[in-house]
Amino acid sequence: MKKIFTLFFIIIAFNASSQSLVGGDNILKTNLSADAINNYNITFEKSINRFISLSVNYKNMPLSKLPLKSIAKKFIDNPAIDFDNFKFGNTTITFEGRFYLGLSKMSGFYIGPYIRYGNYDLSVPVSYTYTPDKIFPAEIVKPITAIATLEGTIRSQSYGAHVGMQFQLLTKLVLDISFIGGHYGTSSGKLEFSPPVGFPKPAQESLKQALDNTKADPFKFKSTVEANKAIVDTEGPWWGLRGLGIGLGLRF
Repeated sequence: MKKIFTLFFIIIAFNASSQSLVGGDNILKTNLSADAINNYNITFEKSINRFISLSVNYKNMPLSKLPLKSIAKKFIDNPAIDFDNFKFGNTTITFEGRFYLGLSKMSGFYIGPYIRYGNYDLSVPVSYTYTPDKIFPAEIVKPITAIATLEGTIRSQSYGAHVGMQFQLLTKLVLDISFIGGHYGTSSGKLEFSPPVGFPKPAQESLKQALDNTKADPFKFKSTVEANKAIVDTEGPWWGLRGLGIGLGLRF
């Protein structure tokens, strides 16, 4: 992904060399703050007039260990979840319109309303303990602890806005600083687990109990556990805050 971003900027730099040193109606940039946490992204912004621009942003974080585990543990209440092996990834597309208050196009203080579509991939290990049924009345059976890893995607659609400032640096270099923002919307998704062949009834009941103990208000969960599958359906609001973001781009 890093190589793709580098190639983009090299191509634009060559194209820009034949144009005037400052100007152009297009900007290709990346948010360095997001790149630093492996949330790779690229944005194309186009000027409509002196005060308005439109842009589209693509962002991708590969499935990896959950960042900020301590916060996740406070939000998701279930001791059966193994947060050390909880994995999270995402892909989002954001469409934004910007209203600039500066004297030149795509420069100065701006307000940027946007709509964001996101797919959030999850891999959630859940432990459960069950006691197998006895085959013989006198048989001594011991409890068995197992792990069910549920995998799936939560899809969201949200609306928001942020404020910031964009500056022209040197020749074609652009600095974009987003100060603060946020978005709110809705989400729904499904996580699934395929149990081993011969998934016994006591194991099904134990796993369902472990899944039903999950609390993450205001999200709602509905679990279904059968001999050949376990499914958790989720739905609820979706929100996010945008803190300080520093972007760097090329204008052409």
